[in-house]
Amino acid sequence: MPLFALICTDKAECEDLRKSTREAHLAYLNATGTTVMAGPFLEDGHMTGSLVVIEVADRAAAEDWAANDPYAQAGLFAKVRIEEWKKVIG
Repeated sequence: MPLFALICTDKAECEDLRKSTREAHLAYLNATGTTVMAGPFLEDGHMTGSLVVIEVADRAAAEDWAANDPYAQAGLFAKVRIEEWKKVIG
């Protein structure tokens, strides 16, 4: 199955929203069984977005996964970019 990278940028001044939704987001990542790796982007120690790599059947499945992420449903992201990704090293 292909891998997809979700590059997510938080809306400005939304760190409190991110923190209050974090448990649901992490539970979703673990429950779906598709997450290869994930973590926040940082700026001066503050979380400003997310990188999530998932393994799903196709782009439509990646888009559906992204739309159902609790962070997305809470309105945290200003932008979400979804790219098919090929692991070469690591």
